[in-house]
Amino acid sequence: MHKSVCNLLLCSTFLFVLTSCGEPSGSQPRDKTYHHSIFSFGTIIDISIYGTDEATAEMAFDQLEADFNYMHATYHPMLRSALKRNNVLLATEEWFTDAPSIRPLLTQSVRLAKASDNLFNPAIGKLIRLWKINESENKTGVPPDDAEIKKLVKSNPVMSDIDIDGIRIKSRNPDVELNFGGFAKGYGIKQEIEMLKELGIKNAIINAGGDLHAIGSHGNRPWRIGIRHPRKENEVLAYIDAMDDESVFTSGDYERYFMYKGKRYHHILDPRTGYPASGAQSVTVIHRDPAIADAAATALFVAGPGDWQRIAKSMGVSHVLLIDGHGVIHMTPDMSSRVHFKDKPGNIIISKPQQ
Repeated sequence: MHKSVCNLLLCSTFLFVLTSCGEPSGSQPRDKTYHHSIFSFGTIIDISIYGTDEATAEMAFDQLEADFNYMHATYHPMLRSALKRNNVLLATEEWFTDAPSIRPLLTQSVRLAKASDNLFNPAIGKLIRLWKINESENKTGVPPDDAEIKKLVKSNPVMSDIDIDGIRIKSRNPDVELNFGGFAKGYGIKQEIEMLKELGIKNAIINAGGDLHAIGSHGNRPWRIGIRHPRKENEVLAYIDAMDDESVFTSGDYERYFMYKGKRYHHILDPRTGYPASGAQSVTVIHRDPAIADAAATALFVAGPGDWQRIAKSMGVSHVLLIDGHGVIHMTPDMSSRVHFKDKPGNIIISKPQQ
């Protein structure tokens, strides 16, 4: 188990946790920051804990690793998991007893899908498998057959196709296949933050591939979160000081993708077209609930610059930064008061306050 007590620059897929190096001279154990990294959910999960003793931090790291490994094995749609069992049975269109470990994700996803006008849609697992971008299975760098894509779009699998009756569920659409890739990390982080609080830890940050939640602060300063520039690798565009019990999640088109005939095909699919969503390069969302932040970042990316404000209001999200396909930055007024740009760009559009 790798742990350290030096403040590190924690680079992640979408955002960076920015802290200064070095601890105050003569510092006591509770003045130190403990770090641990886990590989789970297909990404590096960096955890930083401040203001506790080493034994408590180590106990937390052990529990976090066990819990994230369990969730990965349970929620992965391709492994012999509870989610895969659900998907096999959903395809039969018959009633069956739902897996208890999946039910919380299912019920919350139904609500969030409805609020997002189905732009957040975990029911499109078959479409995701067809593209093979998430699991890096697309070795050819060629889009799927258009006829296969159109067939699934016409079938229109959505979360409301699933009927729930007590502990039983069934699907009215055989093409419903659940994939919680746009939600499971947020849900998992939410559970683990509560676990840290139960251990008496008041200052920590869990950063799962750039999607993160912070509690407390880093000593006398907040946890500082750097937002990556979507077109300049390893360059910070801006930063946000995370408040206590706050999530910062980003969806972007620049990590999992392939190029074909000069066009970028990324992993965030638009359920309405069956193709990668167009119009945005990245979307960053701040929200107190990491599960909502995770789903909203995906939905607003799909909505794009023309419709993100409507979806944000419907999902109850007031802090949004969207960078469109031309590099223009769109922000809500609430987000504009929180973002500090490294070099302030001139192409910023502030939306009207939500009514």
